[in-house]
Amino acid sequence: MEYKDYYKILGVERGASREEIKRAFRKLARKYHPDVSKEKDAEARFKEVNEANEVLGDPEKRRAYDQLGSSWRSGQEFRPPPGWESRTEFRHGFGGAGGGAEEFSDFFESLFGGGGPFAGGSPFGGRRGSAFRMPGEDQQAKLLLTLEEAYQGVTRTLSLQVPEADAQGRVTVRNRKLQVKIPAGATEGRQIRLAGQGSPGMGGGPRGDLYLTVEIQPHPFYRTEGKDIHLDLPVAPWEAALGAKVTVPTLGGKVDLGIPAGSQSGRTLRLKGRGLPGRPAGDQYVHLKILTPPADSERLRELYRELESAAPFNPRANLGV
Repeated sequence: MEYKDYYKILGVERGASREEIKRAFRKLARKYHPDVSKEKDAEARFKEVNEANEVLGDPEKRRAYDQLGSSWRSGQEFRPPPGWESRTEFRHGFGGAGGGAEEFSDFFESLFGGGGPFAGGSPFGGRRGSAFRMPGEDQQAKLLLTLEEAYQGVTRTLSLQVPEADAQGRVTVRNRKLQVKIPAGATEGRQIRLAGQGSPGMGGGPRGDLYLTVEIQPHPFYRTEGKDIHLDLPVAPWEAALGAKVTVPTLGGKVDLGIPAGSQSGRTLRLKGRGLPGRPAGDQYVHLKILTPPADSERLRELYRELESAAPFNPRANLGV
């Protein structure tokens, strides 16, 4: 019998992740699905792809298959290693006896015995001889929100181009409006799953899901870090030196903040629970930034000179100059 390189069949590397194997399988299964494919050998290729996925998509079967080693090449004459038939950890539990010969290759049968997902039924449900069924692919879309919308939550109407299958299984694209409720506290990169809103299945298979990834628009003065909000707060020199109570904007409204006497630029103060809502809510971090008024009048220049005389101060002392 011929050795089957299941990795080559799916077009993935031997170290491919389960997610990579899943994506490769879905792509090829849709390409060769007998309901829609124009390839003359579509059904044979479809069964071959399913067999490869049956092995590589199952951790136990894949582990057993990998123990054959990587030196084999597709199409080479193959015989199971000595003692393989007696190693029940490779064969026991991989399917019932019989019923797989007309669906699986001899190579598969020699490794794992009869049965499997095709024994007594089609690859995706139903009885043997019924139409192939395959679940639809998941779809991805980006959802752009303002920071205020992310804070408050919002209901948005999305216009999407989504694939639909007609009665003959042909897939077309149509415009579709979808109303989505975004909960308060959505953060950058959060995924929202809409079950059954993805691509249609084939042969009566269920639809895939739609995943919306949240992106937050840049804000004029806030920055986000997870659920936390950061704000650079300008303060006057006398507010920093003497201490003061100032009004600070937050997403939930204005609040009063005490500036400790002797504060310097770069000092960070925390407003607990004033970030994006959640359990727990994020915080707002206020970074002080001292701004000096311009010396644009004789009176102000005079006051600066008085301050220079009254408070000798070398801001570069820590630099040794």
